[in-house]
Amino acid sequence: MEQNKKHISPKRVLAAVGIALLVLVLATAIAIWSIWVHELRTLTSFHKIADRNDEHQDGSVYEMTVSGGYYFDEFLAQGGVSTDAELIAFITGNLTKGVVDVGINPPDVACSSFTATLDNGHRVFGRNYDYSKTNTCIVYTNPGNGRYASVSTVDLQFLGLSVDEDITGLMDKITCLAAPYIPFDGMNEAGVSCAIYMTYQGPGDSVSTDQNTDKPDITSTTMLRLILDCAGSVEEAVELVSSYDLHDSATSSYHYMVADSTGRSAILEWVGDKDATDTNGTARQLKVTYNDQDSLAVSPDWQTVTNFIVAPGYYDNEADMKGLDRYQHIQKELADANGVLPDVESAMDVLAQVGRRTWNNDDSNSCTVHSVVYDLTEKTALWIPNEHYGETGYEFKLNIKK
Repeated sequence: MEQNKKHISPKRVLAAVGIALLVLVLATAIAIWSIWVHELRTLTSFHKIADRNDEHQDGSVYEMTVSGGYYFDEFLAQGGVSTDAELIAFITGNLTKGVVDVGINPPDVACSSFTATLDNGHRVFGRNYDYSKTNTCIVYTNPGNGRYASVSTVDLQFLGLSVDEDITGLMDKITCLAAPYIPFDGMNEAGVSCAIYMTYQGPGDSVSTDQNTDKPDITSTTMLRLILDCAGSVEEAVELVSSYDLHDSATSSYHYMVADSTGRSAILEWVGDKDATDTNGTARQLKVTYNDQDSLAVSPDWQTVTNFIVAPGYYDNEADMKGLDRYQHIQKELADANGVLPDVESAMDVLAQVGRRTWNNDDSNSCTVHSVVYDLTEKTALWIPNEHYGETGYEFKLNIKK
């Protein structure tokens, strides 16, 4: 008895293989999308808004809108981190999925800030970021889940990216996914603004704050992220920060300023002994100087910060107070105006007067990378790159989507 043998044509075999490959590709694409959905959306938003100009020490300026919550709830739930190495490990394991190893290189920055009121009653927070040529990113976040939307400025050199080249390669763009964790200044939808400043505490170059109690841990820039995401007022910011041990990044020491739309502001400092003998960063304690308790300020209606500790009794002489000249100049400008400036442009003019190219530098920083005036009432910002005052600038507004 003969059996009929079925003949399978090569075309059918190829078709079957093709379908199998297509299914495999689709399944792989779906798997990648499910894992990377927020990161891919963030990467597609990354774009340049200002070109570099090496002759003027201008780095390129970028914008990025972050999708999702960037694992910050998980970051806080694990108790934060106490070192840059631990932060790198967290970012690499969650945001970049191990594809890119992020490097963190904290700069020694010399900056100036102040709060003031405008003629229309709006409260503003002005800030100069003094350093050297670098690429910058304006970062928008709206994580939801009870956290506030915000806009912040990020120095991409902090992530180990080159200052002499544009951000073009995929790996460099993936590195930028870490940007939410390294804000240097910003404002949230509740009208709270904050920024970071060098303090050069202790003998020598600097002694870092490195608290070690049973509290959870937080580093310099992740503390700013905590404030931007979770604080609805200055008081809430202070309460949040008080519940963590602070660990300054690298070998630097910093203090911080926070302000809100009510006109309340505070300078947050970690101090222990006097400056000449302040060598134990683990023994420092948080000292909060509110605007109505600031003994150096001319008036409680505004507050100023540069690069020295404002807590009374820390210095033996004024020569050790870095940035005192800039501080005094800003205070005089605000006093002459009784703390009320005509408009945002006038606030920017105060910053321009103490820009690195204008002012007699008392440090090694060569330019003011950016100047920004945050309108805490209207939730807008005027942002000027690298001292191009009166030439070019950008206006940002928080685009809040619930």
